[in-house]
Amino acid sequence: MTQAANLAGFVNQTAMQLPTWTTSTRPSPATVGMMGYNSTLTRAEWYNGTGWLAFSSTTSYSVQALIVGGGGGGAGGGGGAGGVLTGNLTLTVGTTYPVVVGAAGAAGQSGVTAGQGGNSSFNTTYIGYGGGASAPDNAAGIAGGSGGGGGATSSGTYAIGAATQTSISPLTGYGNASGTAPGSTNPYPSAGGGGAGAVGGTPSTNSATSGSGGAGIANPIAGSTVGQNSGGTYYIAGGGGGGKSSTSNGGGGGLGGGGAAGSAGTANTGGGGGGCNPSQAYAGGSGVVVLAVPTSNYSGTYTGTATVTTSGSNTLITWTSGSGSYTA
Repeated sequence: MTQAANLAGFVNQTAMQLPTWTTSTRPSPATVGMMGYNSTLTRAEWYNGTGWLAFSSTTSYSVQALIVGGGGGGAGGGGGAGGVLTGNLTLTVGTTYPVVVGAAGAAGQSGVTAGQGGNSSFNTTYIGYGGGASAPDNAAGIAGGSGGGGGATSSGTYAIGAATQTSISPLTGYGNASGTAPGSTNPYPSAGGGGAGAVGGTPSTNSATSGSGGAGIANPIAGSTVGQNSGGTYYIAGGGGGGKSSTSNGGGGGLGGGGAAGSAGTANTGGGGGGCNPSQAYAGGSGVVVLAVPTSNYSGTYTGTATVTTSGSNTLITWTSGSGSYTA
């Protein structure tokens, strides 16, 4: 076959006609150097051996990130919310960035320490720390992204569960300490877990109601529905409410998926688990990672358990469990 015949299928008048596909019908397996027009993303693209890249002089672009650790489990007090990191990151075209979603902290009991929430991360460096586990009765709260609350006590005031979440440049971190479990007599109230937006509640001595979980913060990513919906705004990383005894009332969950006493934190909010009710405590809520990518730069190449939606000029990728990746 002549060279002219070989080119005939690719030439339309005086221009080369690229093959056309959608993101879901890309050639598979792909080989290095393949090129075509992606009608889903309305762009020409080529395969570099790792992912599909746009034909562009752009070598990097900015995305908005939200990283929320898993919430700590409840026990005597409320579990701490997962730490939150959010802000803008610059990604390099063609680079693959690992993603991890933190698991929920397991429930404890009035006499058993709960589980810490798992860390969530993007590109390993940017970590939303798991929420602090609630302590059992007669023990101090446990540190975490936001701190876990101390359990009921009759033998003196126990220390707060400290917040370990910090900012990791250029992202801003959010996390707060738990409340304090005061030394008291019956009905022995316990402390609420810290939330991303506020410290956990400290009940007054001999109060009939345990401390509430600290409030979370509003989801900063426009168009994302991750979080607890309140009046059309979605909140994330609320602390768990302190547990109840046979003679006291449990604390309420913090706005942002924090569990009230006797209920678990909400999945994919990083909410802390509610304290015991009175014999059974509850797990925290799992974490989440969200990227808002300009649709004009979105590669369409990701792995893991994720959903993809659009909001205005951005494509939102939301990872809800396990590990995965995004190739810029």
